[in-house]
Amino acid sequence: MLFMIIIKKDIKTPKYKQIINSIEGAIASGDLKKGDQIPSINAIKDKHKLSRDTVLMAFNELKNRGIIQSIVGKGYYVSSENINITQKIFLLFDELNSFKEDLYNSFLESLGDTIQVDIFFHHFNKNLFSKLITDNVGDYNYYVIMPANLKNTNDDIKNLPIDKVCILDQTNESLSQYSAVYQNFEKDIYRNLVKALLLIKKYEKLVLVFNDKQPQGMLSGFNMFIDNYSISGEVINSLNDRFLSEGEIYIVPDDKNLLRIIKKIKDTPLELAKDIGIISYNDTLLKEIVEGGITTISTDFNMMGKRLAKIILDKEQSKIENPNNLIIRNSL
Repeated sequence: MLFMIIIKKDIKTPKYKQIINSIEGAIASGDLKKGDQIPSINAIKDKHKLSRDTVLMAFNELKNRGIIQSIVGKGYYVSSENINITQKIFLLFDELNSFKEDLYNSFLESLGDTIQVDIFFHHFNKNLFSKLITDNVGDYNYYVIMPANLKNTNDDIKNLPIDKVCILDQTNESLSQYSAVYQNFEKDIYRNLVKALLLIKKYEKLVLVFNDKQPQGMLSGFNMFIDNYSISGEVINSLNDRFLSEGEIYIVPDDKNLLRIIKKIKDTPLELAKDIGIISYNDTLLKEIVEGGITTISTDFNMMGKRLAKIILDKEQSKIENPNNLIIRNSL
């Protein structure tokens, strides 16, 4: 071993920080390289007459930052030579699409260069969701989790430190103890449909395309709107066998179904915005252009990324409802 842990008792720097500084210094000087083993917790504890907790605190910080890793039965090894990383964040998305990519990029830009973000995807699979969290408990400084509409997610999230978790996009009562940057889907769809009420009343029926990946609040808000304003409404789970009729407006939460309905319209004599209407979810640059512009209900994903970063950087414990707006374009 070419380096030594140096502990000085007559300085104010905490002893666990001195351990960290010794290991970082050895990496910076080249005495320690990626893959090298470092002294064990017991070896450092006994040599410097420290408590096990002091050494473990230092190792856990280095591990959370991704600088060292533990291998069961063998010990601790250098896993990264980038000692400039001050925090390592676990980011669990449901899936990646264009607007979530905007959120992700905004989040990274707002955090700065000294924070590493590792992104994972559960693809609406509860078993995968559980495994990803279980496999990474204790390996990160902070956990950002997008539970989507999966059931009983708190059974897994409760294994993480409550002050190191932020829930993203969708939340629920079982997750109320955690910080969150979220959308209020029930309120947002209701409020934005009320804004478009005069346009909606020019049509005969409002149709929501809703599947099991969509937030339940969206369905609740839709039903509340059609009940309160006596609008003829229908909920369908697929456009595959749907025959489009004049006088219908379709609310389409996902982009695959948006493309399907545009293609279906082109195969009929129906004219968009005159005979049939579309309201899409989650605005993108493409939706400003397609068919002269698609009306959207959308949150500000760039703002969501910035607010998420602020919670982590400022160590806030807060719940932030991200704003959501209606953008009326040619499709309505």
